[in-house]
Amino acid sequence: MNEHSLHIDLKHVYSVPGDIFEVKLGNYIIDILRNDLLIEVQTKNFSAIKHKLDVLTKTHKVRLVYPLPETKWIKYVTTKEVEINRRKSTKKGKLLDVFRELVRIPQLLGEENFSLEILFIDEEEIRCNDGKGSWRRRGVSVKERRLLKLNDRVLFQNKTDYIKLLPKDLPDVFTNKDLSKIAKINIKVAQQITYCLRKSGIICVTAKKGNALYFKKNFDIS
Repeated sequence: MNEHSLHIDLKHVYSVPGDIFEVKLGNYIIDILRNDLLIEVQTKNFSAIKHKLDVLTKTHKVRLVYPLPETKWIKYVTTKEVEINRRKSTKKGKLLDVFRELVRIPQLLGEENFSLEILFIDEEEIRCNDGKGSWRRRGVSVKERRLLKLNDRVLFQNKTDYIKLLPKDLPDVFTNKDLSKIAKINIKVAQQITYCLRKSGIICVTAKKGNALYFKKNFDIS
């Protein structure tokens, strides 16, 4: 299966007695089967699992489990896996960060057969300057990700759960700029949030002035 340590550790820390691992269902292998619930652990790249989720949610209840690192330690090693140094990342994961991935599957938000659970974790990332990594890391490869600690978890089961992510003091009609300012997030994240909520019917566009879209909540969501 070529699983990284983080994926394996999350499956085991998330599981409860009675769960069954690696169950074949049609053309797919399911991470965890819990009674009639299919559980998929995805540590990155929702694009890779998009088609699988689309197919499975048509006939089964599916829960996507995704980790957000609140604290990340970065360890650099040589090509022979000898530690060079270890430092704490200055970045701290926040709940709204999940929308960077949700833009791949906005149509599933709030669907009856789909739920999303966010796990706030501490993790360690192992890096090696072997020249095989992405240009963004200047050739440094991420060799491994390891779970250090599970801190908290948040479950989203319906559209109301997602709309609660919007700041309470957000105006009834708002723009991405309003959301960015009030939620204290950059404009790109605000755009990702409104894109997902609009595609899933949680909010709608009421007007457009210049390049600015004006949104409002769909209060009839149950």
